[in-house]
Amino acid sequence: MEQQLEPVPEGYGDLLERLKERVRTSQVRAARAANTELLALYWSIGRDILQRQEHAGWGAKIVDRLARDLREEFPEQRGWSRRNLQYMRALAAAWPDGDFVHQAGAQLPWRHVTVLLDRLDDPALRDWYAGQAVEHGWSRNVLEHQITSGLHARAGAAPSNFPARLAAPDSELAQQLTRDPYLFDHLDLSARAGERDLEQALMDRLQGTLSAFGHGMAFVGRQVRFDVGDEVLVVDLLLFHVTQLRYVVVELKIGRFSPSYVGQLGTYVAVVDDRVRDHAVHAPTVGLLLCTSRDEQVVRYALASANAALAVATYETLSAEQRRQLPDLEGLQATLTDVVARAAREEAET
Repeated sequence: MEQQLEPVPEGYGDLLERLKERVRTSQVRAARAANTELLALYWSIGRDILQRQEHAGWGAKIVDRLARDLREEFPEQRGWSRRNLQYMRALAAAWPDGDFVHQAGAQLPWRHVTVLLDRLDDPALRDWYAGQAVEHGWSRNVLEHQITSGLHARAGAAPSNFPARLAAPDSELAQQLTRDPYLFDHLDLSARAGERDLEQALMDRLQGTLSAFGHGMAFVGRQVRFDVGDEVLVVDLLLFHVTQLRYVVVELKIGRFSPSYVGQLGTYVAVVDDRVRDHAVHAPTVGLLLCTSRDEQVVRYALASANAALAVATYETLSAEQRRQLPDLEGLQATLTDVVARAAREEAET
């Protein structure tokens, strides 16, 4: 006889959802705590190795012996390879005071930390990329890509008139939204692509586009129309930064910068600021002009004459030749297979 279920009391569903969320939150906290504890352990092991090599004259071979003995003592645990112990030593050398364990970097998985150690020698840059990776939830591959593309040099780099048009510290915040150049490497455009083609490509691959514009940027609309007097003004892209609570008007241009573009974009910014922005809640609207090249002196004079808060940046896409050099799906799968096999061999050998 089939067992009859008791009737569900009123409010049970809400209670169950709250309990589920509480369990998930607890699991995340536990995972973060375990990760921090692991990094603290790795740092302490690296410090001890480093100190004995520097002050007690221990040679490099001690790492080989430690790796072997630790594997024998803890056979159920991974991470005791010679290579990993060398990373632990590098961790202690990179952050000798141990502050890393108490900063944002302690929230990163160990493999993210090894990317920072492999790719960056500058302590300030390591800390900057560690913080960005935690804030934006970058995967290991994304972290590598951002380091390779020099995100730190691009972020906040676009020439602007923000200091003259916005009060501090709002001007500094607005500047942080800009990059130069913007890398639209997710697009596939021909050499003869026009501005509408560029807009369409950006919309077709919206997720990649918003990532290129930076964390916190949300899509509001494309070809946004405003009736102004007897004319219709059309904004190429309208974005909104959810942290700064600021509308960003984006104007796309194929080709070299022209001073006439500044007047056009300034008008769009004024319209959005007047008709869309909630002045009691939102920060002042800013404009971002994207072009393929510019003359720095011409840009400087044009921005100085503009009343609106504007920035001018360049953008880059992959050429047809660069795209041909990318591996196809079969080639990419073969490459990944080789990488996995090589990593397994290295782990077994060490």
